[in-house]
Amino acid sequence: MAQAQALPHPDTYTAYAFLEKGGDLQKVTIPWRDPSPGEIVVKVLACGVCGSDDAVATGHFRIPIQYPRIPGHEIVGDVVAVPSTEKKWTLGQRVGAGWHGGHCSSCSRCRVGDYITCETKSINEFVGIGILRDGGYAEYAILRTEAVAALPEDMDPVEAAPLLCAAVTCFNALRNMNARPPDYVAVQGIGGLGHLAIQIARAMGFRVVALSSGPAKEQLARSLGAHVYIDGSAVDQGEALRALGGAKVAMCTAPNSDAAQRLIPGLAVDGTLLLLSLEGEPLAIPPAQLLGKRLSVRGWAVGHAADSEDCVAFARSHDVKCMVEKFPLEKAAEAYKRRASAKFRAVIVPGL
Repeated sequence: MAQAQALPHPDTYTAYAFLEKGGDLQKVTIPWRDPSPGEIVVKVLACGVCGSDDAVATGHFRIPIQYPRIPGHEIVGDVVAVPSTEKKWTLGQRVGAGWHGGHCSSCSRCRVGDYITCETKSINEFVGIGILRDGGYAEYAILRTEAVAALPEDMDPVEAAPLLCAAVTCFNALRNMNARPPDYVAVQGIGGLGHLAIQIARAMGFRVVALSSGPAKEQLARSLGAHVYIDGSAVDQGEALRALGGAKVAMCTAPNSDAAQRLIPGLAVDGTLLLLSLEGEPLAIPPAQLLGKRLSVRGWAVGHAADSEDCVAFARSHDVKCMVEKFPLEKAAEAYKRRASAKFRAVIVPGL
């Protein structure tokens, strides 16, 4: 096999990995590997920390994770090595990669361009970056070429990283719903996903209703673009939404099954309860609640590389900003522990 084309690089590099199921994040040294055909190597400039990184530590996706495993799937970096067969990506190019680790290009879903539902991804390395492939809690990362998105070189990598999972989850889901401005879109939870969902829904032209518990986040929600704020500690949020005429989409960005199902009475005719976060508890929804207004309950799983490129372009043109806290690579364990409490996304920056 012809030698890879590469920029200067070390023989080994530092990463942080889970060495066993249920273990703690540990510093490891990784030997350099040239990319195989269908892969590239990037020097990581930033990697967002996502709540779903917890799947690597706990193994709760029931996927046969092999340890050690380096988590991280909100990766921004520069290409430093490509195989001699590579036709698209070039040395020095700024790229990114999200949850979608790749696809087979030949199954029935891939043949119609629906790569995110690739039928083979659940049993091999396509399943996701940082799950069955090593991710971005590292100085370098090896990525499948079809999972890579082109990014603007003049964009701050720290701002761009969370767009590749948190933002594209909200953006791609909402643009595929049966909703049109000026419909109401409700956003449940004002955290890592929710603060982006509010901005995206507002930029798309919807009337945005922010839902949280307590008055503390009202000012923030309105500054992000919410037209209405409903405090769940003071009123029934489903009833309050119904009084507005109903939400065409209720975006559930916080993992709380009880809070999500209480929004169903607040949906408009043909409305959708849209589930965007990982939640282990089941929903208990009587069918009668869905029949009268033709309601739907849907989930949405992020997007592939082209969706990420669309999301980044949308965020730039509409000034959608992710609020982040930065951590150097040597504090990756601290960043991981802050995945739920950071304001609002923790981002690991190897060069910090």
